[in-house]
Amino acid sequence: MWRRTYLFLVLVRLWFALSPSYLHPDENFQGPEVIAGEIFSYPVRRTWEFTSDNPIRSVFPLWPVYGLPMLLLRWLWIGNGHDGEIPPIVVFWTLRVLMFIVGFVLEDWAIHELIQSQRQRRLAVLLVASSYVTWTYQTHTFSNSIETLAVAWSLVLIERILDSPQRGSVLASSVLGVVAVFGVFNRITFPAFLLIPGLRLLPYYWKNPLSLTAILIAGLCTTALAITLDTAFYTPHSITWSDLLRSPVLTPLNNLLYNISPTNLAKHGLHPWYQHLLVNLPQLIGPGIVLLFMRPKRSLRLYSAISGIVVLSLSQHQEARFLLPTVPLILSSVRLPKNEKLFRAWALSWVVFNLIFGTLMGVYHQGGIVPAQVFMSKQPDATQAIWWRTYMPPIWLLNGKNEVLHTRDVMGMKGETLLEELGKIATCDTPADRRRMEYLKEKNGTYLVAPLSASWLDPYLSNKGLEGLRFREVWRYQQHLNLDDLDFAEDGVWNTLSRVIGRRGLGVWRVTKSCPGVKGR
Repeated sequence: MWRRTYLFLVLVRLWFALSPSYLHPDENFQGPEVIAGEIFSYPVRRTWEFTSDNPIRSVFPLWPVYGLPMLLLRWLWIGNGHDGEIPPIVVFWTLRVLMFIVGFVLEDWAIHELIQSQRQRRLAVLLVASSYVTWTYQTHTFSNSIETLAVAWSLVLIERILDSPQRGSVLASSVLGVVAVFGVFNRITFPAFLLIPGLRLLPYYWKNPLSLTAILIAGLCTTALAITLDTAFYTPHSITWSDLLRSPVLTPLNNLLYNISPTNLAKHGLHPWYQHLLVNLPQLIGPGIVLLFMRPKRSLRLYSAISGIVVLSLSQHQEARFLLPTVPLILSSVRLPKNEKLFRAWALSWVVFNLIFGTLMGVYHQGGIVPAQVFMSKQPDATQAIWWRTYMPPIWLLNGKNEVLHTRDVMGMKGETLLEELGKIATCDTPADRRRMEYLKEKNGTYLVAPLSASWLDPYLSNKGLEGLRFREVWRYQQHLNLDDLDFAEDGVWNTLSRVIGRRGLGVWRVTKSCPGVKGR
């Protein structure tokens, strides 16, 4: 029964991995898009984190996580006789499957290593495998997802070091040195989760200088490699020893300096100190929060989660995904209610919670963005595209189309300003625009991508000549929810939910305008 349940949950995880939900732009722009631009000929968009004078993102962890699979995929593609570049959507789904496999193997394996009791181990594996966080966040290309695995395996290595004989301890210490540096260059929040577990190593290394030497040498060598890769990536010319010694690029330090500035954090949103504990953590584990406070099981994993939550709560910018490493740590450190009625009630609430959030985040959340980019890549006339009230679309999925297609993300721009911008770039309305698919033969075309819930556009979509613009719907995708379009203050709770949920979906319109001298309708 246990094995069948676990296998079913693994299949659920795979199904969500193959769903095109888009949880946050960072899952593309902080990793895959950057490396795809290095390996393939896709034109990409590098965000400010990579283009500022003091870049805060390291490419060191990106190469083994995304670069090696892309290189392997390109080798297989060429080896099988395919001509031309690999379609980027193939790379996209390959990375999703990779994240599924890596999470399935390394996360579940770490839980087996960390828990000795078979009964507790099976419970922990099922709780983690049935969490919507495992289905969604952990199958997406987030640095937080990689951090989750790095934290888990750091705890495994710490346990091995403390429990192993001298020879095994030296090997485990060397690997821990590599993983620790990898974790820091991946995310500077990584040490927060090892604050308490790391204290257990201090007396051990005091008594075992050989193991201490091993972790220091491994850590220093990995640090040198990481700094070299970052310096080479961010230096416009071939680097020399002089560059490494005089002007090395220290991305973790730049990241730390950026994130301790309240002015910088205010650009991304400021939160109260209790945001993680009272809002973000319940959002991630739902009914599991009850077990955490009522029936916790003291363990190194729990202490790691606590240290991470406490340290991250000191920051004024707090997003739920920053706590991803705590999810498997907490769920493997709780005990179920002994009372049968309480157990059934909790189990039901756990299943309902994860089904709701799994469907929301794993299927509908900005789910039309990736399919829309694939659609836009196939529009021969597309030269201008405005994305309104959506997340920033991944440019690399345009499959080279962005050499001629200019994509603008105008976020939540006011409707009136949006119409002005469309009026500036819209092509003239011609008879060909009104015949089925004839518009694709035009040399230029302007497109608007927007959620169907954007009711502000309704008067203009009827094509009554308002503002001189004509909108022709050419594509729509129903499995798309835009939670950023919630406006309870303006529309009220019921009207807002009816609009956002009832009119869920993402639409693409070809926009034209009336021009003097061009025959109208």
